[in-house]
Amino acid sequence: MTGQSAMRCGFPSRPGRDGPLEAVQEDGCPAGEGAGAGPPGSAGDQGAGFAVPATWGDLLEELAPAFRRRSTHVLFMALACGMILASRRTVVAMAAAAGRFRRACWFFSGAVWDIDDLGVAVARLIVTYLLAEGEPITVAVDGTFFKRWGRKVAQARWAYDGSAQGGKKIAFGNTWVITAVVVKLPMCSSPAALPVLFRLWRGKGTASQVELAAEMLTTLTAAFPGRVIHGVGDAAFHGEALIRENSTWTTRLPANAVLYGPRPAKTGKRGRPRKKGARLGTPAQIAQSAGWQSVTVHCYGTTTTMQVTTADALWYGSFTDAPGRVVLVKEPDSARPYDLAIFTLDTAATTAAVIERYSWRWPIEPSNATGKQIMGVGQACNRLEAAVERTVPFGFLVQSLLICWYARSGYDPADIGLRRLLCPWYRTKHEPACADMLAKLRREFLKARFSAIRPGHRPGNQIEDFTWTCDIPAA
Repeated sequence: MTGQSAMRCGFPSRPGRDGPLEAVQEDGCPAGEGAGAGPPGSAGDQGAGFAVPATWGDLLEELAPAFRRRSTHVLFMALACGMILASRRTVVAMAAAAGRFRRACWFFSGAVWDIDDLGVAVARLIVTYLLAEGEPITVAVDGTFFKRWGRKVAQARWAYDGSAQGGKKIAFGNTWVITAVVVKLPMCSSPAALPVLFRLWRGKGTASQVELAAEMLTTLTAAFPGRVIHGVGDAAFHGEALIRENSTWTTRLPANAVLYGPRPAKTGKRGRPRKKGARLGTPAQIAQSAGWQSVTVHCYGTTTTMQVTTADALWYGSFTDAPGRVVLVKEPDSARPYDLAIFTLDTAATTAAVIERYSWRWPIEPSNATGKQIMGVGQACNRLEAAVERTVPFGFLVQSLLICWYARSGYDPADIGLRRLLCPWYRTKHEPACADMLAKLRREFLKARFSAIRPGHRPGNQIEDFTWTCDIPAA
């Protein structure tokens, strides 16, 4: 193979550990029993390996510290490869694509590993490879819903599904709160969200979605003590629980939110000091008497000029007496009092920085859609609680690893030309989508599989670009 070497079965031995994938025996299975039974390529055969691109295998190898046992890590790597190669992303389909049937379901329902440890390990890879040294980390938080069927599916209930088509927004399934690291990829004009941490909402009477978001924010601040974490969410994510050390929070203000002036200085008189200043009112009331100024900001891949006004304020109903700032935004020709109201706990940030940071919330929306529509996250039909809590995060983490791999090792400016050659109707396409990244990695798997070059053969690709059949349509 040209350009990069390939690993046979993708997973080389590490000093002091077990050997390659085909040599690893599962827990409690002696050599030659169970897993090795049957002809090569059959279910449970460990000798029927497959070649994995070296760059992809090296990236997966860096996640080894997140697992207690080498055999569990090897199974994770096999299923991650299976998710890239499979057309459907059920557990059995991923295992079939990887040729690794044995204990695939057990990996999700019974194996000893923690999804937070794996998510933090993926977050460290993202920060290491896609962020500059010392750069603050921006994370977006959002809730999403996965439809499920069956009375015995763990934590499935009737809940709101904001992404449902039509007027029926109530459905049966699991509600997830997802935290994604937002990064600027060199080949894309808009930021990309890479999911890393996840919480399954367990219904009324348990921790709210805001509290679950605060838990994940705390996990990230503990994992990156030397960096500031800037959290951002939509209007549903606000509350005192989100006030965390070494982090800030930015969200959209509801129209009925009431703001107050900063906490006044102590007067020295008897009695409890005041915790909030004079009433500023709702965003519409603040906009009526505000002085507007023009600010140029870069949002959603474009640079535009907006009318803005700012004021130091307390959102006492949500963040108590934590100092904050309100930023009102409107288009130059808008007839409304304001178009967008933003509240942030980062009082040191400039107005343009606050607006741009809130715009970085949006990438988590197409990230969730990509996970469901392109990566097949949520297609696994498991019911046990441990399996339900792991399969959706597993799929999103593979998606994040895919983007990280593409940005680090897979990107080639010729990829867009190849896509337009295969799909000529994309006349204005100039940036890779996640579907292009998935197709590129699938091509690398195919190259690794057919990598042998005999003496006298030209060292070019063995399969021409226009004959690829593993590509899927990309938007």
